[in-house]
Parts: sequence; C-alpha cells; structure tokens
Amino acid sequence: MVTREAVLEVVKRHLVDTIEELEGVEIDPAKSMKDLGANSLDIVEVVSCSMRELKVKVPRAELNTLENINQLVDLLHKVAEEKAAAN
Repeated sequence: MVTREAVLEVVKRHLVDTIEELEGVEIDPAKSMKDLGANSLDIVEVVSCSMRELKVKVPRAELNTLENINQLVDLLHKVAEEKAAAN
C-alpha cells in the first residue's frame, strides 16, 4: 500500500531531478509545476518518471485537468490504491 506522503515524495524527487533550481528549495504542493519553473517538457518528464516509479498509468486526459502538485499526487495515489486493491 502506497501512502499519499510517499507519492508526494516521489513527485518532489523527480521535480528536483528535472529542475535543478529546485534543489534544496521547499516545494509547495499547492503550486503548479509551471509556478515552480517547469516547462511542458519538464512536466511530462516528472509525471512519466513518477508513474514509472509508482508502476501506475494515468490517462493523459486526466492529467490535463490537473492544476497543481497536490492534485497530481491525489490522482497518482488514487490510481496506486486502486491497483493495489485489484491485486
């Protein structure tokens, strides 16, 4: 079972790996990745790496509606929980 906190840590880690300026910076999950300096390629990279690490897949249409990091974490967490429950 993956906790929401663990999902947030995964997303934050990939954000920092992708956007070097965020190294050592407190990441506010209420902000969007764009607010934190990510361009669209960075966002795709962070989301792809996070999904790969969590072993989940989220349809792009659902990802396009997200407005901030909290919403991304909630969505990834929900999908991870559903996957765990199905196994």
